[in-house]
Amino acid sequence: MIKVSHLSKIYKTGEVEVKALNDVSFEIKKGEFVAIMGPSGSGKSTLMHILGALDTPTSGEYYLDGEKIANLDDDELAEIRNKKIGFVFQAYNLLPRTTALKNVTLPMIFAGVSKSKREKRAAELLDKVGLKDRIYHTSNQLSGGQQQRVAIARALSMDPSILLADEPTGNIASEQAQEIMKIFQDLNEHGHTILMITHEKEIAEYSKRIIHVRDGQIIEDENNGHQNLV
Repeated sequence: MIKVSHLSKIYKTGEVEVKALNDVSFEIKKGEFVAIMGPSGSGKSTLMHILGALDTPTSGEYYLDGEKIANLDDDELAEIRNKKIGFVFQAYNLLPRTTALKNVTLPMIFAGVSKSKREKRAAELLDKVGLKDRIYHTSNQLSGGQQQRVAIARALSMDPSILLADEPTGNIASEQAQEIMKIFQDLNEHGHTILMITHEKEIAEYSKRIIHVRDGQIIEDENNGHQNLV
């Protein structure tokens, strides 16, 4: 599903070059739950942005479903971001005084889905993440954990083949973080491919595979035996 080959990313500030990624290669198969783990500044967020078609590498190749991403124009990249990839961010990125239901429908509005269909799907997804009784609450009436559930429901709204989660538990309490990770595990058990960025070992342990990144390079790629932590 995902193949990256010899990816490098160099940022230039004046005459100073910073190598955020240095010759990174790996593959992720359909149905995997992979955590990319590393300390701040290790290059993991840069990698996430490239995998999400939000940034381009300086060198190397990225294939998604066999398609070379570098060959696509802006419209094709936008379609991939809307239909193939669901994004979950640390900061939730919800509209603050807008209901959970409306927040989840947003990607479907841009895709031209009819109002009745998008509201029905949004309600079903909010039920799926345990927010059936909160669909008409606005974002600022919800806890951090509940807001992240809304964000997960929104990420699923276009039925993407891949979920990219960037530090999805970074802003929420540990008990709520466990609940969020159990939702990701359940989604993975039902066939969703999940790629998650984290700097927390206990969060990475919920995945089935951990790719360790440091100084822009992969230092370890391990299968994780703890597939269903309680």
